[in-house]
Amino acid sequence: MNPLESMALRHDGRALRILDQTLLPHRELWLDASDPAAMVLHIRRLAVRGAPLIGVAAALALATLAQDGAAPGELRLAAAHLRRARPTAVNLMWAMDRMTAILDGGRFAEDVVVAELVAEAEAIFHEDVALCEAMAGQGLPLFAPGEAVLTHCNSGGLATAGIGTAFGVIRRAWEAGRVAHVYVDETRPLLQGARLTAWELARLGIPHTLITDSMAAILLRDGKVQRVLVGADRVAANGDFANKVGTYGLAVQCRHHGVPFHPVAPWSTVDLACPDGPAIPIELRDPAEVRGQGGRAWAAEDTPAFNPSFDVTPAELVTSLVLDRAVVTGRELAEGRLRTLQ
Repeated sequence: MNPLESMALRHDGRALRILDQTLLPHRELWLDASDPAAMVLHIRRLAVRGAPLIGVAAALALATLAQDGAAPGELRLAAAHLRRARPTAVNLMWAMDRMTAILDGGRFAEDVVVAELVAEAEAIFHEDVALCEAMAGQGLPLFAPGEAVLTHCNSGGLATAGIGTAFGVIRRAWEAGRVAHVYVDETRPLLQGARLTAWELARLGIPHTLITDSMAAILLRDGKVQRVLVGADRVAANGDFANKVGTYGLAVQCRHHGVPFHPVAPWSTVDLACPDGPAIPIELRDPAEVRGQGGRAWAAEDTPAFNPSFDVTPAELVTSLVLDRAVVTGRELAEGRLRTLQ
């Protein structure tokens, strides 16, 4: 395999390492993720996260296993385990289906199959980099000069192999003078906005302000935010989409205050086999994540807690969906435009 590197992933041609995102922003620790079993654990505990990145990382882990001489049966089993690591982010299933299609292709010599798997994993990595730039190019014309924007969760280089989805659009718009300031939702309960998005913005020198999720409505009411951009983990055929929990409430607030609301996603996040939002599986995580974080508890240990990792925003609340292929308005989503883009 050729050497590959992104903000959160490195492959030196032999071994795969990922940046442990659970330790950011206070510590940067790189973990070995060459073994798909280890990658499954890293994905489940959010050491590696972000819908596009977990698809890329899983593909590279499987290709590394193939490169190390694993038999086809072992590779198929590893692919199945990786595919089930998280249920909502469709990019993971999309990447594993591409890899297993090569395994199921049949009549190839073993060394050719390995070469094909490695090439496919590399292609998935490079495609994601290109998709990020394409989304940024599609989204840039939405902005007027000097806008203030708000984003939720993390959708940047820590969540993709490239510059990011919603974050990538914001980054390129800032570089073009069209974004002056970024407001960052904390993103409870695991604080991906506070720990990760603010860290990425600081590294790039983009002016930003951290807020708790419950403060967003005040900024929207007072006209301090001109646009909201968020990522997506799965987009249904009708334009409903799942994203980090809290996104739905933010979309409702945007509609009430007349602020444009834009999910941003690569085509690999669109699931045309999923008809609508209610059909998107939502991951329920450990209630302990709601009761405390980082070894500190702020609720009693036996306090009941509800902890969906994602919520679903209906397409009717979307101003436009920014894809790498096009910007699709809310009206076009209602008319079934997504199916015409495949």
